[in-house]
Amino acid sequence: MLAIIDYKAGNLTSVRNAFAALGAEATVTRDAATIAAADRLVFPGVGAAASAMANLRALGLETAVRDAVASGKPFLGICLGMQILFEHSEEDGGVDTLGILPGRVRRFPDMPGFKVPEIGWNQVNLQLQTPSEYYFVHSYYAELNPYTVGVTEYAGVKFTAMVKKENLLACQFHPEKSGRVGLELLKAWLAC
Repeated sequence: MLAIIDYKAGNLTSVRNAFAALGAEATVTRDAATIAAADRLVFPGVGAAASAMANLRALGLETAVRDAVASGKPFLGICLGMQILFEHSEEDGGVDTLGILPGRVRRFPDMPGFKVPEIGWNQVNLQLQTPSEYYFVHSYYAELNPYTVGVTEYAGVKFTAMVKKENLLACQFHPEKSGRVGLELLKAWLAC
C-alpha cells in the first residue's frame, strides 16, 4: 500500500492524481497505524514550517513519520515535506523540525531581479542523470549537505533540490506538477 501522509499541510489531490496517472493507487491518511502498515510513504507539503510541525504534533504523527523513515520502507518527501525533515527552519521566526536530516532551512536573500518566493521552473542537476527542469514554489531552501543528490540555484544561492539517505528521498520541487519529468521521477521511485 502507498500512503500519502495528511498532516493538513499537503497538496494531497495533486500528489494522489500523479500516482493515479502512473497506475498506483494511494491512500491519503492521518492514521498512525495505516502509516505503519504502508509499504511506501509520501510526505507532501505546502505551507509553513511551524504550522506543519504543530499539525504533526496535534495529530500525533511526529513519531509515525520518524518511525516510517526508520523502518527502511521507501519514503518520499516533497517541498515542505522535505524541509521539515531537516533540523531547523528559519521560517516563522525559527522552528526546530524533525531532525531526520542534518542541516538548516534558510530564507532566500532579497536580491535584485529575483522574486521571493521562487515560483516556476528551474534546472536541477541530479547525480547520474541528465539535468532536467522541475517546478518550484518556495521561499526557503535547504543548505547543501552530505545527502544532497540534486542541486539548483536561485537568487545567487546554490541549494539542495533533492536529498537521498538510504530509503529516504526528498525533493524541494514538486514532481507532481513537473509534467513528464516529474512523472518519470515518481515512476522510478515506485520501482525502487
